[in-house]
Amino acid sequence: MKVTPVSTALGADISGIDLSQPLTDKQLSELQSLQEQFEVLFFHHQDLTPLQQQQLAQQFGQLLEYPYVDGYTEAPYVVEIAKLEKDKLNFGGLWHSDSCYLLQPPALTMLYARQLPPLGGDTLFASMTGAYDALSSGMKAMLQNLTAKFSAGQSGGYGVREFRQNKNLDQAPRSSTHPVIRRHPDSGKLSLYVNGAHTSNFTDMTAEESAPILAYLYQHQQRPEFSYRFQWRVGSLAMWDNRTTQHNPLNDYHGHRRVMSRVMVVGEVPLGAH
Repeated sequence: MKVTPVSTALGADISGIDLSQPLTDKQLSELQSLQEQFEVLFFHHQDLTPLQQQQLAQQFGQLLEYPYVDGYTEAPYVVEIAKLEKDKLNFGGLWHSDSCYLLQPPALTMLYARQLPPLGGDTLFASMTGAYDALSSGMKAMLQNLTAKFSAGQSGGYGVREFRQNKNLDQAPRSSTHPVIRRHPDSGKLSLYVNGAHTSNFTDMTAEESAPILAYLYQHQQRPEFSYRFQWRVGSLAMWDNRTTQHNPLNDYHGHRRVMSRVMVVGEVPLGAH
C-alpha cells in the first residue's frame, strides 16, 4: 500500500489495495494503524457491490444496524444515502459525528460513492483531536468532567430528513449522555465530542445555559486548520473514525443526483478524559 497524507489536519490517500477482496491480517493491521494515525482514510478506483462493502466493514468489527433507514436487501447493514434531482435537503448536511445519540455510537463509518453530480457534493472532515488540543488550559479544565445529552431529534438530525423509510421510529433510540471530552480506547488521544446536529445541552445545565458555550465550541471545531475538503470520484471510499472526527457533506448540487452507500462499525460506550 502507498500512503499519501492529504492535509496537515487529518486524512491520507491509500492506494495499491483492492477493497473488494478479503484483507490479509497484515493489511487489516496496517489499515487500523493508519486509521489511528490519520483519522480518515481515502481510497479511489474501488469497485464494490453493497455486499462487498458490508463484508469489508465486517473485518473491522461488529456492524451497526442504522435505526432510521432500511439497508439493501442483500446487505442489510449498508444503507443508500441519496439526494435526487428534486430534493433540496441532503442527508446529514451539517457538521456532525454519526449516530452519537446511541449508547454505543459507531467507531467507524465507510462511505462509498456510486453516483455523483458533475460538480459539487464534496465532504468536509475535521479533526476533533486537533480541536481539543487547541483549546486553552482553562477551557480544557472546565470541560473535562462534563457530560452532554445527544438527541436524534435535534434540529438537523433525523427529524428534518426526507430520507426516512418505514421503520418503527417509536422504538428507535432517541438520546444518550456522553462525555464532552472523549478518550480514544486505543490511542488514548482526547477529542472534543459535541456537535451541532445532536448535542442538546450539558448534563445538569439547561439548554439556555449550555447554548453560549456550545456555540463557541461549534465555531471552534470548524476552524480551517482542523479540516480537509474531500472531492469524491465514483468508486471512492472514505473510512473515518467517528470518535475523533466530524464531517459535513456540502449541499451545493441542486438538480443533480448523488448516490452513496454507508456502513458503520459499532463502537464502545464513550470513555471520558479520566
